[in-house]
Amino acid sequence: MTGIYEHKIDAKGRLFIPSSLRDDLGKDFHVTITDEDCLTAFSNKSWERLLEKVEAMPIRKQVKARGMFSNAKKCDVDSQGRITLPQNLRDKKGLVKDVTVVGVGTCVQFWDTEKFRIIDEEETSPENIALVLDELDF
Repeated sequence: MTGIYEHKIDAKGRLFIPSSLRDDLGKDFHVTITDEDCLTAFSNKSWERLLEKVEAMPIRKQVKARGMFSNAKKCDVDSQGRITLPQNLRDKKGLVKDVTVVGVGTCVQFWDTEKFRIIDEEETSPENIALVLDELDF
């Protein structure tokens, strides 16, 4: 999943998901919090892989994933290509109106647009791109 798209959350908490990302995410998918200052959406296939990895962990380590799973919400795409983001999740990550939807390979992230501009500027610097390519042995 790739691309950067700017959209707005409407008064009912609905956010438009671009069709190219909907194709990869599916008609329903899971949205939750992660270690970044955004919400993250996982396709059902990615969500199942994540669950399998957690289930393979010892029970004492599984509880470390509690925050991600207790805050997860299954979202259905409506006929106009929108999902409703729960208020509690929007509040946790400061999503009020302007949202940047970002394809991140295996997932999609929903960022407050101003926060994303700062992150994007850092991550698209030539120095950072070189570090990423080096990390990938590319």
